[in-house]
Amino acid sequence: MAVLELVGQKWMLRILWELRDAPLTFRALRARCDNVSPTVLNQRLAALREAGLVELGDDGYEPTELCRGLGDILLQLTDWSRRWDAERPAPGDID
Repeated sequence: MAVLELVGQKWMLRILWELRDAPLTFRALRARCDNVSPTVLNQRLAALREAGLVELGDDGYEPTELCRGLGDILLQLTDWSRRWDAERPAPGDID
């Protein structure tokens, strides 16, 4: 449950998602996260670093090896959510 509480906080999944392909500087990450406030982004990055999911390297913030496994799960969740969206009943169609 601890990981769900961590990644369930606002902006956490978005931050992890944006870091999936390459390291990003703070400024680049903030831009990709719809200009989340710097204070909130700093707080979220600190929590992710403390949890061992993100590290600050020479090229910016990047997921740790541990976090890469979570990225695979997020990709599976994305695939599942697309199927769900395509197959779910339209609002009002449920009896």
